[in-house]
Amino acid sequence: MYQANVLQAQVAVNSAVNVEALSDHELVAAARDGDELAFQEVVRRYRTPITNFVYRMLNDYELAVDLSQETFVRIYTSLGRYEANYSFSTYIYRIASNLAISELRKRKRRRVVSFFSIFQSDDGESIEHDPPDNRQLAEDALLEDERRHAVKKAIATLPEKYRTALVLRDIEDHSYEQIAEILDLSEGTVKSRINRARNLLREKLEKFMAEAPARD
Repeated sequence: MYQANVLQAQVAVNSAVNVEALSDHELVAAARDGDELAFQEVVRRYRTPITNFVYRMLNDYELAVDLSQETFVRIYTSLGRYEANYSFSTYIYRIASNLAISELRKRKRRRVVSFFSIFQSDDGESIEHDPPDNRQLAEDALLEDERRHAVKKAIATLPEKYRTALVLRDIEDHSYEQIAEILDLSEGTVKSRINRARNLLREKLEKFMAEAPARD
């Protein structure tokens, strides 16, 4: 009995090692054939990136977790229809992106999505985009808070088509080609949307600065 248990444990270890060595397409093929460990490896590889992506789109962690789970459910239930025409990462981000966009559209006029999470690390800690200055005066700190608030407001007002492209490029660091595949658009359209998003942000921030009350 002891030897049998040891053998089973060794088989499990070897299986885990094997799935870790497989490519995404190979994992999906194995999962389609009923290999549960293969699909568990897919989830392990992409759970955190997909959850972070949706969180940056919606700024709602619990909802991001739910939509991440829904993404994997959709992948699992459509394993038999999956075709490796492009990278698996493109496929999974497309599903997650569609779910996030659907959620944004449900909010209609109440554009309460905050993109301040863009300036946070994966563990929720704030990220300084300027070198920290320990001698920073209270007045400077207040101005910095106002600047961050302005950026938050500006990004939150972007239409979802610009918002999604901007996050995928500037936050998730996907290539233009990958974004085009994820959103099912031409690279030219993707570049145009990202450029438009950046220009809109610049305009909104300049307007905020112009309207900000002068300080003595």
